[in-house]
Amino acid sequence: MSRPAAQSAAASVSRLTLTEFRCYAHARIEAGPGIIVLTGPNGAGKTNLLEAISLLSPGRGLRSARGADFQRLNGPADAIWGVAATIAGPDGDTLVGTGRETGTERRVVQIDGKAGKSQSALAEILSIVWLTPQMDRLFTESAKGRRRFLDRLVFGLDPAHAGRVTRHDTALRQRARLLAERPGEAAWLDAVEAELAATGVALAAARVDMVARLARALDVSTGPFPRPVVTAEGPVEARLATEPALAVEDWLKDALSRNRMSDAAQGETKVGAHKGDLGVRHREKQVPAALTSTGEQKAILVAIVLAAARLAMAERGRTPILLLDEVAAHLDDTRRQALYAEISALGAQAWMTGTDRTLFDALGTKAQHFTVRDANITQA
Repeated sequence: MSRPAAQSAAASVSRLTLTEFRCYAHARIEAGPGIIVLTGPNGAGKTNLLEAISLLSPGRGLRSARGADFQRLNGPADAIWGVAATIAGPDGDTLVGTGRETGTERRVVQIDGKAGKSQSALAEILSIVWLTPQMDRLFTESAKGRRRFLDRLVFGLDPAHAGRVTRHDTALRQRARLLAERPGEAAWLDAVEAELAATGVALAAARVDMVARLARALDVSTGPFPRPVVTAEGPVEARLATEPALAVEDWLKDALSRNRMSDAAQGETKVGAHKGDLGVRHREKQVPAALTSTGEQKAILVAIVLAAARLAMAERGRTPILLLDEVAAHLDDTRRQALYAEISALGAQAWMTGTDRTLFDALGTKAQHFTVRDANITQA
C-alpha cells in the first residue's frame, strides 16, 4: 500500500546506533516513519536516545551539552563516543555519523562515509526540533534559549541558516578576543566587525522572515491548541522593519566601532543579532506567554512547533523530525489526541518519551513502542 504524499516526503531515522554514549556502551534501535514511543522509568536512558538524535543536526543537542558530557562514564579509557544513523528520505538513504575526534574533544561529522566540512552540513539532510521539560521555562528565562529555539525552526525552511549562525558566533568570539588582547588592531577589528554586521543582519532577517511566516500559519490554526501572537524582537530586527538591509548593516558596523571601548570594559558586545528575541503572547488573554500557566506555556510551544512543521511541509516538502520528551504528560487528553492526530496527518517522524505507557494507548498500532530500562531497549 502506498503512503500518503506527506508521509513519503518526510525524512526519518530508520536506524540509530550509539557507541559509548551517555549510559549506553552500545545500543541499536530500528524504527520506521511515524510515531515512536519510548517508555520506561526515570533515569532509564530515554532522553539520552533523543539527545543522540538531536546531534544529527547542527549545535550542541537538546541539552546544550559539552562534547565531554556525551562520553559514557566508567567506560574504557580509550573509548570514543559516537552516534550513527541511517536517514531514510524521499531520495533514498543517507548515512550520517557524529562523534568525538580521536585525541581531541572536537565533534566531527561524517556523511555517507565522507568527512563533513562542518556541522552545518547536517542541516541539508534533515531538520530536528525538540521540546523538553527544561523548555517549560523558555518564556520566563533569558532570550538566549528563545533565539536557539527560533534558529532551529528556521533550519527547517532554510538549511543555510545553520552556516549563518556559525559564522556570526565565530565573528562575535573573534571580536571579543581582539578587544581583550589586541584592542589597538583597528584594521583587524574593522574586518571582523564588517563580518559580524553582515552575518548579523542576515541572521536577523532570516529570523524576522520565519516569525512572519509562523504568525500567518498560527493565524489560521484550528483545534485545541492556543494561537499565540509571535514577534521578532531586538535592535537589528526593529531596524529591519523600516530600513533596507544594507542601511542596517552600515548602522551596525558603525555601532560596533563606536562601542569598542565600552564593550572591552564590560566584556560583552552590547548590540547585534545576538540580542534578538522571540516575543510570544497569548492571543485571547492578551498577556505575555511568560505570565500564563505552565500547562498553557507547554501548549503554546507545541502549537508553534506544529505550525513550523506545517510550514516546512508546505514550502519544502519535508517535515522536521520531532523529539518530544515527556510532552504527553503535560497535556490534557483533548490536546494529547490533537497532537497525535496532527503528527499523523503531517507524516512526521516523532520520538516521544514517557514513564506512563497508558498516555499513548490511544495511538494503538499507529505507533511503534519500545521499552527502555537500565540502558536496554526492547520492542514492546
